[in-house]
Amino acid sequence: MSKFKIAWLPGDGVGIEVLEAAKIVLDKSGIDAEYIHGDIGWEFWCKEGDAFPERTVNLLKNVDAAMFGAITSKPVKAAAAELVPALQNKGLIYRSPIVRMRQMFDLYTCLRPCKGYEGNKLNYKDNIDLVVFRENTEGMYSGVEFGPVPKELSDLLTKISKPFAPFKDIAPDQFAISCKINTRKGSERIIRAAFEFARKFNRKKVTVVHKSNVVRATDGLFLETAKEVAKDFPEIKMDDANIDAITMWLLKNPHNYDVLVAPNLFGDIISDLCAQMVGGLGFGCSGNIGEKLAVFEPTHGSAPKYAGQYKVNPIATILSAKMMLAWLGEKEKAEKLEKAVAEIIKEGKVGTYDMGGTNTTLEVAEAIADKL
Repeated sequence: MSKFKIAWLPGDGVGIEVLEAAKIVLDKSGIDAEYIHGDIGWEFWCKEGDAFPERTVNLLKNVDAAMFGAITSKPVKAAAAELVPALQNKGLIYRSPIVRMRQMFDLYTCLRPCKGYEGNKLNYKDNIDLVVFRENTEGMYSGVEFGPVPKELSDLLTKISKPFAPFKDIAPDQFAISCKINTRKGSERIIRAAFEFARKFNRKKVTVVHKSNVVRATDGLFLETAKEVAKDFPEIKMDDANIDAITMWLLKNPHNYDVLVAPNLFGDIISDLCAQMVGGLGFGCSGNIGEKLAVFEPTHGSAPKYAGQYKVNPIATILSAKMMLAWLGEKEKAEKLEKAVAEIIKEGKVGTYDMGGTNTTLEVAEAIADKL
């Protein structure tokens, strides 16, 4: 019997190819694992009206970790049009399966390291080493949305919210409402995770990203909670910045930052920015981490136009596999894998098109595997 059971969720488009590349490297790493395929993504929405089938939900209840590729998402109208005839007009609404997964399994920490490896010609500046903690289950991605807006909701908001007054006479099908939900519990645990990481890895500062000067209720709660949590970590400096300002300061002085923690949407934004500074989404790894399960994935999408061409960079996915090894307690294997990636980048002999090279997705994976 294998030591670990790992759910294998390729998804759509290039997600299939980058997971194939990750498997080459994981096999060479020597991890004792059983990989169990799980259905997820656009294909299953079109066939079954469910991009995250119950059988895959049940699989994730019985594994140690999961590797996830990427999924294709389309606007609701397009999604409905592509359903098989038997499922059309059933009132089905497409929801991202990875967002559902994060909420269903309470994978509240989205951990996104953004590290510039020596020799990478795509690095914005040398020696960037940032870590983003993104709250993963609430905020603007909570899924509480209305469009058209029910009359009872419009009537209620008219009574209890003065800022809603300009919208009260708009026809229900002419506007939409998305609810941003921040809880004290959700805010505290992601902020505490960031501070604990900083303490464990001798990081000097945690920067709290928000927009509390405008979004006073939800972001005000997030910032207030951060100030309380920071009292438990007196050796770690805490500062804070508005989301608009931090995008400027990260570009101007990236070395002034260390660990960043943010609500869901803002964490999504700054982690992509940080990834670009260390080479782009081809180097953007991430982990969706809860108390009992963790799902690791590249931060890029399914890139349908490249599907089947084996040209996309697999390093983001391979570094995500490295994160999985570390989470499973295979520290030595994780360190060797990261070292192999760093050597390939530094040598500059093997690379995909975004790195200025001509190698395929699998050739890069094989070159990294050869270093193990």
